[in-house]
Amino acid sequence: MSSPSSPAPRHRPDASPRVVVAPDSFKGSLSAAEVAAVVADGVRAVAPAADVVLLPMADGGEGTLDALLAVWGTGARDVDALDAVGRPRTARYGVSADGRLGIVELAEASGLPGVSDAPLQPLLAHTLGTGAAAAAALDAGAEEIIVCLGGSASTDGGAGILTGLGARLLDASGAQVPDGGEGLAQVARLDLSGLHPRAARVRWRLAVDVTNPLHGDLGAAHVFGPQKGATPADVEYLDAALKHWAEVLERQTGVAVADLPGAGAAGGVPAGLVAVLGAELTPGATLVAEAVGLPAAIASADLVLTGEGSFDSQSVHGKVADAVGALAAAAPGRPPVVVLAGRVLLPAAQTHAAGIAAAFSIAPGPIDLDELLNRTPARLADLAAMVTGLYLGTASR
Repeated sequence: MSSPSSPAPRHRPDASPRVVVAPDSFKGSLSAAEVAAVVADGVRAVAPAADVVLLPMADGGEGTLDALLAVWGTGARDVDALDAVGRPRTARYGVSADGRLGIVELAEASGLPGVSDAPLQPLLAHTLGTGAAAAAALDAGAEEIIVCLGGSASTDGGAGILTGLGARLLDASGAQVPDGGEGLAQVARLDLSGLHPRAARVRWRLAVDVTNPLHGDLGAAHVFGPQKGATPADVEYLDAALKHWAEVLERQTGVAVADLPGAGAAGGVPAGLVAVLGAELTPGATLVAEAVGLPAAIASADLVLTGEGSFDSQSVHGKVADAVGALAAAAPGRPPVVVLAGRVLLPAAQTHAAGIAAAFSIAPGPIDLDELLNRTPARLADLAAMVTGLYLGTASR
């Protein structure tokens, strides 16, 4: 099971193995929590006495809120907000069981799926609703706010979130500028006197999975603007507006964000939050791993099972499998990590280089995709049972 350089399994034949199950979702089929439960059933089918620790994971994009709530054992909370084009909607956010962590998923209020029934408005779309969710998490007493940035419908540089937290963006005459990327070009200064009283006193962490700068050829407008409906002319306007926004932020806060790696994520959201709130950018899977206590769980594990719909080259560059493999490689006992996936496209050498012992597909052979999706739970449980049985057989020798 393990790569040639891995230590021997730590499981003793007379002891129950400790198996950590930390998968991502199988998009279009099962949520991360559902995957974890099915895998656990497979493990227990061959090792009834196993100590199985379920820690559903996510990479910081859509689905992260649900993954964290499943681990924390808390329910989502609702807040009245606006969607990316200004229509009233209810957005969800979460708070950890101890009340210390708040989780806000940008896609809940400000994502593309929420405005799929309306014409795209690349210049006017905003993140104001995400600001309302963040304010609700602050009101709930959270000491640290995690903001997951996947699925954005806007290019507003985080201005909407700041506005939702009580800031005002003013033009040269002192009037408040319009919401959205279009308004950024008119900003002369920020009025932070009405900012939520706790906003600057808590820790802000942003889950990102890109390294794009705020503006320029690789910036938010050029790379991500077209998928949000931006025409070539819109892209040029938004790029210039983001450049101007960075200049205003640096002039007022002293923080340079124009070339900050990752500042272009989610339409430039990190720019505003880093400059005004001191937010930290963290790879999404790493942030989620810390939030659910995965490092400590892996440190005492005998076997680690993770998974996702497609295990490919992207999987070992900041995704869940990459984070799990890195944690296991750094753990004292270096427990073997096995990936269970809908399909496996990564060669063994690259798999081992990522700290992963092996990766297996749930597909039994040539099979129609719809049929495989329908059979995913059963196939996944069977595969988990086979991998666990192989591990136990290896450990007993």
